[in-house]
Amino acid sequence: MRVKTLAYNNGQTQGAQRREWLRQYSPKHLEQCSTLIRHGLQARAGGASAGIVILGAGACTEVPLAELARASDEVVLVDLDAASMQEGRAELSSAALRKRVRLLEADISGGVSTNVHALLDKQPWGTLITRGATAVFDAAADCLEQCVVPDPPEFASVGVGEFGLVVSSLVLSQLYSYPLLDILDHVQQLAPQLLGEQERHHRYQEAAQDFRVRVIQAHLHLLRSLVDVGGVIVLLYDMRGFVFEVHGTEHDAEHRRAIPLVPRTLPRLIRDNFTVQEEAEWEWLTDLPEKERLGRGYEVAGYVLR
Repeated sequence: MRVKTLAYNNGQTQGAQRREWLRQYSPKHLEQCSTLIRHGLQARAGGASAGIVILGAGACTEVPLAELARASDEVVLVDLDAASMQEGRAELSSAALRKRVRLLEADISGGVSTNVHALLDKQPWGTLITRGATAVFDAAADCLEQCVVPDPPEFASVGVGEFGLVVSSLVLSQLYSYPLLDILDHVQQLAPQLLGEQERHHRYQEAAQDFRVRVIQAHLHLLRSLVDVGGVIVLLYDMRGFVFEVHGTEHDAEHRRAIPLVPRTLPRLIRDNFTVQEEAEWEWLTDLPEKERLGRGYEVAGYVLR
């Protein structure tokens, strides 16, 4: 499963060294993330819980963790990657601040990738492959349609309405993209000649889109369940990815290729669940082009919500 390589991937893309790279090549990304989180902290009502939770925390590369720890008795970091969270906490300058940060190793989706894999393992792939692409992607669609998506996911030692500030930190698209990539990885391993056929399979495309929406709804419901009365939610997510060939042209639509990441209905889903106090959009550069490798970045949206 893709989630099993999360710690390795995060080691390449998170932490203090990565933050310094972002300061040089994508400073607006750091500024926007920190600004929205600070605004969420300031908007928290006086009677709301002082507790803070960061979902998808990783190494807190874009999160002003020291500032949050000073403003709270406890900051809970939640992620599957325990090593990155430990790295983020270790960056804090004092033992007193480090004691205020609790780490919770958990799958924020509630185990969706595991549920998808259990269904994949039940399919008679050998027989399906002999029948061709339609049979294979019908079966893949079955797996997505039958997959249980906990709504909302639940974590041990995290209570309902426990936090005055809830932050979802650039994790939303991963929650559904990893299991969808797992399905395509499975097809590629068993029948590489069929990879790409999913783009022409309407039922699979519809099942994948419905799966995305179900996972997103569950995450939004999780945010709502965790926040205290008078509390605030900060939601940061990737809207679209893009690739480009020459550094300096990444902001020019003619020189880059866009990669949609979230359903177009997401802004409506957000407004159906919350009152929007603030919103912003910006771009996040993650890789520069090198030799035969394309540069990469993301268009990001951020919200302060009640």
